[in-house]
Amino acid sequence: MARRKLVYEGKAKILYEGPEPGTLVQYFKDDATAFNAEKKDVIDGKGVLNNRLSEFFMTGLQRIGVPTHFIKRLNMREQLIRQVEIIPLEVIVRNFAAGTMAKRLGLEEGTPLPRPIVEFSYKDDNLGDPLVPEEYIIAFGWATQQDMDDIVALALRVNDFMAGVMHGVGIKLVDFKIEIGRIWENDFMRLIVADEISPDSCRLWDIETDRKLDKDVFRRDLGDLADAYTEVARRLGVLPKNTTPGPKPTLIN
Repeated sequence: MARRKLVYEGKAKILYEGPEPGTLVQYFKDDATAFNAEKKDVIDGKGVLNNRLSEFFMTGLQRIGVPTHFIKRLNMREQLIRQVEIIPLEVIVRNFAAGTMAKRLGLEEGTPLPRPIVEFSYKDDNLGDPLVPEEYIIAFGWATQQDMDDIVALALRVNDFMAGVMHGVGIKLVDFKIEIGRIWENDFMRLIVADEISPDSCRLWDIETDRKLDKDVFRRDLGDLADAYTEVARRLGVLPKNTTPGPKPTLIN
């Protein structure tokens, strides 16, 4: 088998050069990290679950007209995606106070917000991904005012879709983060949803019990992370009942 060219390796995924120009292969690792990678572990099956869940959400968004980088799932851990120029921002949408917002404002976790709030953080692990206002983003040239308007509109459409899907299976969408990429079609630039959408990038609570079904299980030592992610996948019908992710396959480069 020909050796694939490594393009980028992050904390949870690896990107390889794709089979066609303008494509990449995105591989989901079992690594779990928190607190800017100060806490680390390997959770068997996590990559399989996130691959399937991200496929589910990305294809759902495409069906309602939200453009994403997703092309198709290749196998248990890999998907084919469009290569994009990532805007160096994490776009955070909050429906309830939790995490850093609750701490900053002295709010009880789970407090409903008066409306969805969109925040932005600058993607830089060395700086701890600091929150930045739109004024900074435009002044430093990371995005234009038109880009920001389009990003907020995309983020709120993702929120509407995700919140509805999750509510339908008894899960509260507390907050989530996405990344946005640029692609060019001839001379026309488009903004699309990129990276992943999975329990790694969302806060998901059971509606009845407030049981955490996201990466806070790992951050706060609340139980088995794979069990929490499997519960989300089963409720959404991504995995058949009584099925658990298999062992990690050997990756051949």
